[in-house]
Amino acid sequence: RGETGTGKELFARALHYNSTKLRGKHDHFVPVNCAGIPTELLENELFGHVKGAYTGAYDHHLGKFNSAGSGTIFLDEIGDMSLSLQAKILRVLQEKEIMRVGSNAVESINVRVVAATNKDLEGEIERGKFREDLFYRLNVFPLIIPPLRDREEDIPLIAEYFIKKYNKIYRV
Repeated sequence: RGETGTGKELFARALHYNSTKLRGKHDHFVPVNCAGIPTELLENELFGHVKGAYTGAYDHHLGKFNSAGSGTIFLDEIGDMSLSLQAKILRVLQEKEIMRVGSNAVESINVRVVAATNKDLEGEIERGKFREDLFYRLNVFPLIIPPLRDREEDIPLIAEYFIKKYNKIYRV
């Protein structure tokens, strides 16, 4: 958890790329901006669909869970996800299975799920906007990332990174 811009995705990438779970070329890091995809499309993006599932579904489509392989899917801004989709995510976490839109077949998955939000999920639970059971499934190892204003010691490291990056690009 952390404010917008604190680097939640960078932390998720660091968890992924420094993991001992990684085994090979099928261990991808797949970020999904849950707030940036309309609710009607998010289920399709996450789980994929089968040919003929709806008008315009001319071919099979792998979702983000399958695209991650045995790697990591990063669900950014999960606090903005609809309650109905939260129930489906809970089932994925419990059963380690997905079902593509329009399919009756269950597919096993082996993916690490990292979720992030800038919302107060406990407050969202009280307001009935976030599932308590999903919260407890996701909150196994919580990380709270403070804003940069509270991590002043990181500023020189970040400045050095960008100086090296742009010196290399502009050959300075």
